[in-house]
Amino acid sequence: MDPRKAKRLAHRIRQAARRHGLPRAVCVSPLRRARDVGRWLRRWGWQVQVEPLLAEVNFGLWDGRSWADIAPAEVAAWADDLLHHRPGGGEAVADVALRVRAFAAQGGSAPRLLVGHGGWINTLLHVPPGCTAIAAANWPPAPPHGALRRWPASATVAVATSSR
Repeated sequence: MDPRKAKRLAHRIRQAARRHGLPRAVCVSPLRRARDVGRWLRRWGWQVQVEPLLAEVNFGLWDGRSWADIAPAEVAAWADDLLHHRPGGGEAVADVALRVRAFAAQGGSAPRLLVGHGGWINTLLHVPPGCTAIAAANWPPAPPHGALRRWPASATVAVATSSR
């Protein structure tokens, strides 16, 4: 991530924390683009925890490949069973849902700020417990860089996203 984007996002997180009375603490994904935001916050006196459960969705052999390099039949199989199919041998959306819900449950009811990625954020926001299927056509686009999302609506977890 461009260092200026990381610093701008860190500033937005500080502003959101002040505005909503949140503690000066943040959990970040282990991916560099999220850790870079955490580094800025740490410089400004924040507590920063790198949390492996906040990593982006693992796309297995698909990671780093363009869509054009993935067989259309593989993409179709994933779209036909978005919840359970493991793209490229990676994680199914159902697995991601379990992972992020496990993390969210660790915090109890205290509001937290997280810096993470669109895949697990969408999973947390749009895959309710007990979900048995997801239509790929209904899957929302990733939240834009710097967007603040609340989960649940009572803001138990506030999420700031980072993107490439």
